[in-house]
Amino acid sequence: MNYTSIQLLSMWLKEREIQNQSKHTLQAYQRDVSDFLNFCEIKKLSLNNIESTDLREFLAQKVERHQLSSSSLQRLLSSIRQFMKWAEQGQYLAFNPADDFQLKRFPRPLPGMVDIETINQILDQAKPESEVQQQMWLRDKAILELLYSSGLRLAEIQGLCIRDIDFNRQLLRITGKGNKTRVVPFGSKAKDAVMQWLKIYPLWNGDFVPEANVFITQKGNPLGARQIENRVKFQAQRAGVNIDLHPHLLRHCFASHMLSNSGDLRAVQEMLGHTNLTTTQIYTHVDFDHLAKVYDQAHPRAHKS
Repeated sequence: MNYTSIQLLSMWLKEREIQNQSKHTLQAYQRDVSDFLNFCEIKKLSLNNIESTDLREFLAQKVERHQLSSSSLQRLLSSIRQFMKWAEQGQYLAFNPADDFQLKRFPRPLPGMVDIETINQILDQAKPESEVQQQMWLRDKAILELLYSSGLRLAEIQGLCIRDIDFNRQLLRITGKGNKTRVVPFGSKAKDAVMQWLKIYPLWNGDFVPEANVFITQKGNPLGARQIENRVKFQAQRAGVNIDLHPHLLRHCFASHMLSNSGDLRAVQEMLGHTNLTTTQIYTHVDFDHLAKVYDQAHPRAHKS
């Protein structure tokens, strides 16, 4: 049976939905691939006649007309590549011209320039198929969610202990640079991710005591800084996002997205730990209810859909 391109797109999105892809990710996929299919229709190209030069022309048009950032362009290409890979595997497409297609390397963007849709694509990606990889994904997702949810530094996520998490009030007690302590909110999506990970924790020989590290290896040892960096990069790649994702970039994304949505520089400063106040002054003068209110109103992942 011959299917139209639109029918194939609908079939692909349905499979993605079954794989528990988020609504935001599905909408981004539909928008990105539909744009490309409309371009092909205007040029009277069927899927089997598309060549890499057509892909390059389409992407060039997007840059020219919409001034897309390099990360948005990479996300757009990733959506098209995944759709065409699926079509090729299902034998709806004889050859996938997007398979080996590479964009010209762009200068690295300034920190914090990753858009919210790209962050969502990483955090809302489907879980792996194997049980072991699923468990690793639950741990990695909890790490990613907390890094973006609360703007933590690498050393802060590495040193996070069980006793530092207040699930009832959704607050983290963080020991930052200079051994300074601060309290920051975290969102419901981060809460869900950490709770799902902690169900796996005992299976990995995790010692569930207050002073134990939250993030551990399969042997029950605390996860090292380099290991965390590698897992963050790996999960971005697994989501099809071609950016050099690292913990500090997620911290910049947190700050950028919070500030652009709230305009409250003071609150963002406190959550990042960018303050000269002593630990005592923080606990005396900072209005945590105000911080939580700003957070809930401004952070893109503070609430469930």
